[in-house]
Amino acid sequence: MIRELFPSVGIEIEPATSIANERRDPPSNRPWVMTNMITTLDGAIEVDGRSGQLGGPADLEVFRALRSVADVIIVGAATAIAEDYKPPPIDPAVAELRRTRGQSPRPTIAVVTRSLDIDPSLGLFGAVDHRPLILTVEDAPSHRRATLETVADVLTAGSRDVELSIGLGLLRGLGHRVALVEGGPSLNGQFIADDLIDEWNLTLSPLLIGGRSTRPAHGPMPGATGRWNLTRLWQGDDLLLGSWRRPAANGADAR
Repeated sequence: MIRELFPSVGIEIEPATSIANERRDPPSNRPWVMTNMITTLDGAIEVDGRSGQLGGPADLEVFRALRSVADVIIVGAATAIAEDYKPPPIDPAVAELRRTRGQSPRPTIAVVTRSLDIDPSLGLFGAVDHRPLILTVEDAPSHRRATLETVADVLTAGSRDVELSIGLGLLRGLGHRVALVEGGPSLNGQFIADDLIDEWNLTLSPLLIGGRSTRPAHGPMPGATGRWNLTRLWQGDDLLLGSWRRPAANGADAR
């Protein structure tokens, strides 16, 4: 059972319905960008290289609910490989709701990689009805591009480094209005540095594990980004599940 702590108190929540009913108005030049990460009480985001041991049923519900409203899921290549990404499963009920909103039955995975060092035999590329996207650079090795173009649509978003603003513009041009960024930390840090996040979803897991795990985001310091607004806080399975939005990200003023 998931209960709301803010803005109301004690109301039982159905994440799929609540998240689908939230307003997300993308700017004209890119999708609305939201994240979803989980961290322990001491800030770790993984155990033995993976995040699955940190969550629980409540976190999984929110994970699925956020994916259900996204047109595209953006992930760094290292995370896609470490977490063994596959095409998102299709739930018939969710797929029907997505169709009523003018969306495809499931979101598309978009992998960000400068080197294109991805094995085309990975499970991500295994479904005949799901062709992933790859955001890369002009300088990427041509032989790797040619190989991956047999299993994915490869888009160029920059010359030497992937420029996320260009990549998001390309995704918007393909009709993607809502993007979900699932990490890893370097990619999240780049989105923060480029000031391209509208909605930050974070689950706090009731664990202390120590170790040397990294934060949910790291990279260039962008300077002060201003205080973000807490829009919801839920509790379930001893997890705290929160969402924050930039002050200008509640309507048409979103960047």
